[in-house]
Amino acid sequence: MKKRFVQIIALLLVVASLAACGGKADSGNASASSNEPYTPVSFPLAEQVTLTALTHAPSFASGEFNDRPIVQRMEESTNVHIDWTVYVDDQFGEKKQLAMTKQDLPDMVFDAQMSQYDLLRYSKDGTIIAVEDLIDNYMPNLKKVLDDNPEYRSLITAPDGHIYSFPWIEELGSGKDAIQAIGGIPFINQKWLTELGLEMPTTPDELTEVLRAFKAAYPDCLPLSFVMNGGNEDVGVLLSAFGYGDNPDHYIVTNEKKVIYALADEGIIPGLEWLHSLYAEGLIDPEVFTHDFNTFVSKAASNRYGLFVAWDNASAGTPDDYVALPALMNADGEYNITRQNAMGFEIGRCVITCTNENPELTAQWIDQMYNPVQSAQNNWGTYGDTAQDNVFEMTAEGTLKHLPIPAGVVPYELRMKTNMGGPLAILDEYYGVYTTKPDDAMLRLDVMKDLYAPYMQCEYNYPPVFFDIDTTNRITQIETDLKPYAEAQKASWIMNGNVEAEWDAYIEHLNQLNLQELLELKQAGLDTYFANMG
Repeated sequence: MKKRFVQIIALLLVVASLAACGGKADSGNASASSNEPYTPVSFPLAEQVTLTALTHAPSFASGEFNDRPIVQRMEESTNVHIDWTVYVDDQFGEKKQLAMTKQDLPDMVFDAQMSQYDLLRYSKDGTIIAVEDLIDNYMPNLKKVLDDNPEYRSLITAPDGHIYSFPWIEELGSGKDAIQAIGGIPFINQKWLTELGLEMPTTPDELTEVLRAFKAAYPDCLPLSFVMNGGNEDVGVLLSAFGYGDNPDHYIVTNEKKVIYALADEGIIPGLEWLHSLYAEGLIDPEVFTHDFNTFVSKAASNRYGLFVAWDNASAGTPDDYVALPALMNADGEYNITRQNAMGFEIGRCVITCTNENPELTAQWIDQMYNPVQSAQNNWGTYGDTAQDNVFEMTAEGTLKHLPIPAGVVPYELRMKTNMGGPLAILDEYYGVYTTKPDDAMLRLDVMKDLYAPYMQCEYNYPPVFFDIDTTNRITQIETDLKPYAEAQKASWIMNGNVEAEWDAYIEHLNQLNLQELLELKQAGLDTYFANMG
């Protein structure tokens, strides 16, 4: 009965969604526009038009989007007024899903955070429309980006050949030099190294000795801390010295273009044994298995860490005391840094709904987001705000110059209070022409280029392959059981040891959880991607 009830509720949600757009299931390239020909307009419009949009913002940022100078300037330059519905970030997913089942849909969902699966299901029931014709006919800014960079067009094109969303693109370096090539960086307390007369460690064994020295000299210190399975704060980067290492989603592409699962590769066994030895000696923060990001960061602010893993060192009380730990040499005298499967790209940053009566005008308005100067502001913040600090100043030449972030101001928070988010494109070629690079990004890029990129042995990462809905469902089903099990075992072995003794049984259980099928699906997607890329 419970299962039947769930099925009925799901059916009602689908019916409600179909009703919003006249029951257009399997709409393909359906458009909400009328049959009358549309002539592209020039901004600003002679008469104001209002569009409705659903979006989100952090709790610390104002929910009144139209109070932001960046939004006010956009309205002034287009004479398009946006009636925003803004939800707090942690409520947005639920509120968005509910909104997409109603008949009074917004004209667009801005900064939509829609996955490939979301795009496929909402396009299938007709809730959102295909936009490739809008891009080619009414969006010259975005069209140029896609024409000049065909990889991005491929990444946003669904298996049925349609495009259902407008992307977010942020290039900061490329390939191994890209700012996202690895997530967490291990930052070591250089001040303590200097005070104790210690050299920078170059191997896992040398790092062990340094952590022991930290513990002996500074009794209240936490020699090594991270967030277990915590994305950019995970310890996976230190496992780079063992086998293929590890990354947040655990997929690694070999130089033979073969997909492997990092936590199923036996090369990682010595790394897990090494981390267990550190834990057994009390050299690892005992809370790494339980603390959340906020607690982790608050402890960093107290400068108690000897070594911690994070995106940058800004969370430390005195960031200048912490420097990036170079790649560690493995037992064979070689170096490796495991790449993570990330790039400055998100597919579902904005969608147009089926009830939108002005999809062409909406597309033209969205295209303004892809103007290079506007994209930089959408991403990082703006200028000319008299009520708070500014991210940029506008030069006499009409370009954007990043301002230093004031002391005590968190860069992320300032950016989220002053930007628009949403769809945008910032290409490497824009820097020095339309905008400068953020200071914090430049520091990280230097670290990546000098310390890590030269030691990335894998030439490829796993790209954001656009699978069909059935394959997406199957991958999700398998990962839902397999990934938590694998990550729990990783944590258990660091805490309790016994990885080698338990490895065979662990691999057998992974196979029972359909690891091989998962790898086959991921491999097929990768093969298709490379074929499409030529």
